[in-house]
Amino acid sequence: SSGINAEYGEYQTIQHYFIQINLRMVLRIPLLLAALASIALTFYLPAIAPVNYCKTATKTCKNTELSVLVNRLDSTESAIPYDYAKFDFCPVDETKKPPSENLGQVLFGDRYHTTNYKFDWMQDVTCAKLCDKSYTKDNTENQNALDDLKKIIEQDYQQHWVVDNMPVAWCTDVTDGKELCTTSFPVGCYIDAKGQTQSRCDASGATSNHETYYLLNHVDFIIEYKDNGDGTGRVVAVKIRPFSHSASTEGCQTGAALALQFGPDGTLTVPYTYSVRWVANNNVEWASRWDYLLDSNTQVNVQWYSILNSIVIVLFLSGMVAMIMLRTLHRDIARYNQLDPEDPQEEFGWKLVHGDVFRPPRKGMMLSVLIGSGAQVFFMISVTIAIACLGFLYPGNRGFLLSAGVVMYVCLGSPAGYTAARIYKSFGGERWKTNVLLTAHFVPAIVFSIFFVLNLVLWGEGSSSAVPFGTLVGVLALWIGISVPLTFVGAFFGFRQPAIQYPTRTNQIPRHIPPQSFYSKEIPGILMGGVLPVGSVFIQLYFIFNSIWAHQIYYMFWFLFVVFIILVITCAETTILLCYFHLCSEDYHWWWRSFLSSGSSALYFFLYAVYFYAERLQMEGAASLFIFFGYTLIMAIYFFLLTGFVGFISCYFFVNKIYSVVKTD
Repeated sequence: SSGINAEYGEYQTIQHYFIQINLRMVLRIPLLLAALASIALTFYLPAIAPVNYCKTATKTCKNTELSVLVNRLDSTESAIPYDYAKFDFCPVDETKKPPSENLGQVLFGDRYHTTNYKFDWMQDVTCAKLCDKSYTKDNTENQNALDDLKKIIEQDYQQHWVVDNMPVAWCTDVTDGKELCTTSFPVGCYIDAKGQTQSRCDASGATSNHETYYLLNHVDFIIEYKDNGDGTGRVVAVKIRPFSHSASTEGCQTGAALALQFGPDGTLTVPYTYSVRWVANNNVEWASRWDYLLDSNTQVNVQWYSILNSIVIVLFLSGMVAMIMLRTLHRDIARYNQLDPEDPQEEFGWKLVHGDVFRPPRKGMMLSVLIGSGAQVFFMISVTIAIACLGFLYPGNRGFLLSAGVVMYVCLGSPAGYTAARIYKSFGGERWKTNVLLTAHFVPAIVFSIFFVLNLVLWGEGSSSAVPFGTLVGVLALWIGISVPLTFVGAFFGFRQPAIQYPTRTNQIPRHIPPQSFYSKEIPGILMGGVLPVGSVFIQLYFIFNSIWAHQIYYMFWFLFVVFIILVITCAETTILLCYFHLCSEDYHWWWRSFLSSGSSALYFFLYAVYFYAERLQMEGAASLFIFFGYTLIMAIYFFLLTGFVGFISCYFFVNKIYSVVKTD
């Protein structure tokens, strides 16, 4: 007895010890979260540390000059970006290796090159010459080079330059003393037959007003810096003012503009020049140097209107669902439970189909595969947006967001396999090998096939967006080497779980479905289900499309997070409402309908893309049309899977819940 008491006392001591350890760990979790939050807020641009510059190199400061990186050329009038080195500008510096592009940058078509622009710290430069380009009329190669320049000038192609990991901004004065700044500037100005130019293009000094091309061959750099007080400084803004001047002009900003036309002697000389002016600005911290770009963006107010519009729709749907849950459904359940279970004639409403509501659907294999793929997309988007909201994505580099999405999609194959396996097993399916293979390959194969065809078109057009063969092999390796095995692992654990038990038994003979009204039929009911989800987020879609195709910076990830939550709630509530109405009309085919009702929002997503293409963009050419709608089709496929998964899961739990609380024989 004494031995037992001693052992029991020792056990209590050990138990008390572990309880103390667990309490300490629990109490430290808020401190850990606070530390992580402080780390996330400390660095405004993750993975990019501030760089100190100085006039003379020392042990603590070795950076004495700034270099300029150039990126791709793109336009809102074409979906095909081009490499800067493809055109006959001043040659790039081949001795310095540009920063390596990540996967997202390669997919977006970013190609960086180091130029021969070199700025000594705090040394002003006036009208320095970078290089001269000479052309002769009789030289076919020169003529083709000029034709290429004229083509991109006419289509309003924009240049993207980077200094100190900061996009070079082209700022113009607007009303109220404010500046409108963009992260790109045009290659040149084209004056059409009506004497009109592209918006914001400066064609001052033009000598002709009819179908003439002017090249912006001079740039003024205004570099704003913050003095650290120890002989070093940091760049807080880089602005640019492009001009056009001819070779015979004395100054770089005066005289006639440079028209891309051969002279009387059949020659043309293009001088590329630049000036640099340093401006001290100690009112701006390095961590806030993006603010002048973001403040010139007027999208924030529109975003608030978008949020309010979405909240109104959610409140309306929530009121409808609350009314059904708290009044109609509660009354139905109470009435059904008061009936005599031995008198089937007294049953009515959605209880009538309790013996058929869990009957496995037709094409259950394909439905489970789509649901599993939707789960993968749902978790991928959720994790990616969370990473963006925490500030781990560089706002000036769209490739970071796309890279994070691709990596998350590849690494989240397990939820897809597990979800598909559980759903398929609940249908009584036995072809588990086919289910796993389809889950791992069906959707990715479709998307990769579309992407490969689009890439062939880009290859044919000589675009910088054409993904190199090595990158394609790398993407395939990620898919086959990581995503597919993880899908198999998830499916393995899913099939090992016992089959899901439903609250009611399924009758052997299917019940006859009475004639349905027009809005209760399959196609009208499915099409109605996608209206409200897209209606709650269509304003946000404008900014997303604007970022992708109009090459604008997208940085309002918290707005995106809120809108994503609103989209999920809207899909869930819309599907529950439609599911309830169909069950009340004695239609128990809810499996596919719940997925397709929310998934039909992808159709309206694609229709909005058509509207955006026609109204917002001025793209010309069959290649641009094919590229735009090809990539839009890929986005619509993933939007279909996302919304369909949310709708199905919501309806699935709703149906299980209501039939588990009624008495059935």
